[in-house]
Amino acid sequence: MLDLRTCASLSEAAGILSGDRQALLIGGGTLVMRDVNEGRLTEGTLVRVTDPAFRQMSTGGARVELGAGVTMAAVLANRDLAFLHAAARAIGGPAVRTMATIGGNLFAAAPYGDFTVALLALDAQVVLQSGYGSGRAVPLEEFLSARERGGQGLVTAIQFARPQNPAEFQFRKISRVKPKGISLLSIAAHLPLSGGRVAQPRVAYGAMAPLPIRARGVERALDGKPLDQSAIQLAKQAALEGCRPATDAIASEWYRREILPIHLGRLLAGEPR
Repeated sequence: MLDLRTCASLSEAAGILSGDRQALLIGGGTLVMRDVNEGRLTEGTLVRVTDPAFRQMSTGGARVELGAGVTMAAVLANRDLAFLHAAARAIGGPAVRTMATIGGNLFAAAPYGDFTVALLALDAQVVLQSGYGSGRAVPLEEFLSARERGGQGLVTAIQFARPQNPAEFQFRKISRVKPKGISLLSIAAHLPLSGGRVAQPRVAYGAMAPLPIRARGVERALDGKPLDQSAIQLAKQAALEGCRPATDAIASEWYRREILPIHLGRLLAGEPR
């Protein structure tokens, strides 16, 4: 049997989630309620948070903080977050974006979770709260690697540095059905330039492994080089390093491997979608 608990504070919700391994947070419900409606989730406690802090956004400074309950629609409505609009728009249709939350997207299984790919390229940190203690920030990559084990606490917010030049951040979702089809794959790239050369790039993929992953081979190929055709060709050659795509109802592993270097090259070259 399922029980529903409504919590007025983040600390109350964190306490329940820490003390009950069968408890699940319900944010927008686009993931959890699907499992409930389809009969895959029949036991445990659903935790609902009404604390306004869960949906707060701090977007005006050099450091951005978004509450885990912020929806994709709220991201799209915020002009300060224009560099993330393409990633937010990649999440379902308007009705889904009204409900789907940033925190929920962190738990979406491949080939979903496209917004998380953008956050990974932005070197985001996840703020976790366990029990009634204070929150702690962990790198998103570390959070994802431990996600399936659970027990990390309540995700309360996501933090990251704003790109100094929004044009240096790019996101692309590849799907057969436009505009809201499921991803064949997604790519996000933060490519800061210093003296005309790429400096400490971060590139991330979605649907090219069980979790969103860094494209470290691509990052090495681009770092310290002008973003020209020579560097792009090197990046394409390194595109598949570390990839473990699945074969599913959307695409085969072979097809995902075939198209990834093509779309990576187009993104790096600034070609239209």
